[in-house]
Amino acid sequence: MALAEHSGAQTGVMHYLKNNLREYGLLFALIAIMVFFQIVTDGTLLRPVNITNLFLQNSYIIIMALGMLVVIVSGNIDLSVGSVMGFIGALAAVMIVNLDYSVYVTVPICLVVGGLVGAAQGYWVAYWKIPSFIVTLAGMLVFRGLSLWLLEGQSVGPFPREFQVIATGFVPDVLPASVGEGIAPIFGANRLNMLAFLMGIAAAGIIVWSALRQRARNRAYGIEDEPQVFFVARLAIISAALIFIMFKLSTFRGLPNVLITMGVLTVIYTFLTESTTLGRRVYALGGNEKAAKLSGIKTERLTFLAFVNMGVLAAIAGLVFAARLNTATPKAGFALELDVIAAVFIGGASMSGGVGKIVGAVVGAFLMGVLNNGMSIMGIGIDYQQMIKGLVLLAAVIFDVYNKSKQG
Repeated sequence: MALAEHSGAQTGVMHYLKNNLREYGLLFALIAIMVFFQIVTDGTLLRPVNITNLFLQNSYIIIMALGMLVVIVSGNIDLSVGSVMGFIGALAAVMIVNLDYSVYVTVPICLVVGGLVGAAQGYWVAYWKIPSFIVTLAGMLVFRGLSLWLLEGQSVGPFPREFQVIATGFVPDVLPASVGEGIAPIFGANRLNMLAFLMGIAAAGIIVWSALRQRARNRAYGIEDEPQVFFVARLAIISAALIFIMFKLSTFRGLPNVLITMGVLTVIYTFLTESTTLGRRVYALGGNEKAAKLSGIKTERLTFLAFVNMGVLAAIAGLVFAARLNTATPKAGFALELDVIAAVFIGGASMSGGVGKIVGAVVGAFLMGVLNNGMSIMGIGIDYQQMIKGLVLLAAVIFDVYNKSKQG
């Protein structure tokens, strides 16, 4: 009897692993890549200053990936995000540097303009049924040209300090420096930003509490949940990684402002897509638009809102990008839409729509970011970097197609 139960448990574990191989594979692929580059770069990858650079370098990709996931899940695509990002950065530069507008006036205007850009494109896709590929390809060219026109082919900068802190600022430690200096030797560090360290512990605790609560809810409603061994292992890995990264940041300059922005946006979009009626309707739209429409979902409005949302997030990314470079250039955002789309597909989204998770898109973006960073540290040329990134994207899509065919 005991042997039969053990065999059944093993079968259940294998069945669950087979059905969720993409999610676990992505997590372990990211860990494996980080371990590899940590070894071959002699520990440079996970140095505090490089971890901070990783967040700063990939912040705008991750921010746009959140919106791109929603667009792709709805069954569309947006090829214009890189150009829109560059255009918003150019607009901010002209307003602040050339026209002497206040940062506090410029930022809201840029976000509104980003939303209007998304609305203009979403209108043609949603209500005129023009393929999103064509509309956003046209948008890519239009906003690339507008950026050149706004900047008159020149770089514009520098920005005032209050604008730069959007991307390059750090959250000040709320506790006295003496507290961090007193505790730091326990962990073998010279100094410790206690806010960053405590927030890492708190975030790990919230993740564990939320996961336990969701697991208890699933059991109460009889919903099949992941085997306990996977549940414990996943939580342990995520919590340990989060605390480790925050500890590393706490030994440098603490929490970058842009990390707070990314974290808040990720939590908001995870909640919206997984725990709200609006999110479920977006997935229904991408899964089968006709069925969604027959069930009473206003599919046109949802598609329109997905593009408006994408425009606003592209505007936020444009402001972050310009603030990080401290200048706006005509080539800003060039080909970045490819990195954003690649991050979403590597993260598990399906081109046919209806499939994908926010966390997957964020992990996919970090995976691409670690690849870029690690190869740059190793001195690998940009030509080889592009080829490797392309092969990684192709491998992710092939794996996804193969996995679906096996399940079918």
